[in-house]
Amino acid sequence: MRRKLAAGNWKMNGLAAALDELEAMSGAAGGAAEVLICPPATLVSQAVAAAGDIAIGGQDCHAKASGAHTGDISAEMLKDAGASYVILGHSERRTDHGETDEDVRNKTRAAWDAGLSAVVCVGESLAEREASNTLDIIAGQLAGSIPDGATGHNLVVAYEPIWAIGTGKVPTTDQIGEVHDFMRAKLERRFGEGVGRSVRLLYGGSVKPGNAGEIFAVSNVDGALVGGASLKADDFVPIIEALGAG
Repeated sequence: MRRKLAAGNWKMNGLAAALDELEAMSGAAGGAAEVLICPPATLVSQAVAAAGDIAIGGQDCHAKASGAHTGDISAEMLKDAGASYVILGHSERRTDHGETDEDVRNKTRAAWDAGLSAVVCVGESLAEREASNTLDIIAGQLAGSIPDGATGHNLVVAYEPIWAIGTGKVPTTDQIGEVHDFMRAKLERRFGEGVGRSVRLLYGGSVKPGNAGEIFAVSNVDGALVGGASLKADDFVPIIEALGAG
């Protein structure tokens, strides 16, 4: 059985005072669903100390363990700070920083080498969706972004349609199910049925307390990668509870 995962991506939000929210969230952690919060890198070590049953992750890492890369952070540094996960290939990294599938694959390998689990993000733009290219885009990103050696322990895949992130627009449950079933089949074909079935598949893109239950009932949706709604316990705890009840 795949344990459900409610992951929160705080993006470039949060000062030390925001860690008070973790205490309020921790009461919902440790049950049927695993809870992960990925704060800014400046807060990772403090978040680990305050997290209780909540796992803490980074939002990105460099493909190399060390070197002359001013402003970057390595997977080993995240691990040393107490992180257990790292988000890689988020659309905002791919768009704002020009990250390619090859970049994401190299970072994922670095994360695994450091002992981190990688949350690898894939997703199509609105133009690609309207051109009926969604599954081709997802297939290419899965093939290009995930190295050989994936397991249900070191890999989580998050489907985040770019046009739904922070917009309030949400694909229909049929559209979500189509992509998640497709991803599951692709992973099983590449890594074998056992591994392919063990990798958790998250949905991300305007997940809120009001729509979480409906989304979590969709085939092969094992949880959510949540943006803005993960910043406040009042918003995130109902999502965690909806996932645990599923």
